[in-house]
Amino acid sequence: FSALVEAVMVGGLEDTLSGDGPFTVFAPTNDAFCKVPLETLNNLFPDKESLVKVLSRHVVPVKIPSLRIPYGSTNVATIGGEEITATRAKDGISIQSSAGTAKVIISDIKASNGVIHAVDTIV
Repeated sequence: FSALVEAVMVGGLEDTLSGDGPFTVFAPTNDAFCKVPLETLNNLFPDKESLVKVLSRHVVPVKIPSLRIPYGSTNVATIGGEEITATRAKDGISIQSSAGTAKVIISDIKASNGVIHAVDTIV
């Protein structure tokens, strides 16, 4: 998650995400960042407001272990105020935002203030 950690630091969200929580972070992997064109990333990182908006789409201000995500679709509010949809289907769990869809590829990584689910795409 080194690319995500760098983005969080550039966006100034480290204090928020290291707070008491609880949080659920749908954390894009380094491979997810590699899917984004370099020019897009180069434009996003200096634009702190846009970067925080993108990162905030991946954080829910409650702890949601994967077993608590019901079959079907459930809307959840993010720390940025946007709703994302978490969907459990036979083939796994995915999230969808206004920017796209990501599949959870590793679930239930324990964190001191919540839980992390690794996702394959930035949403």
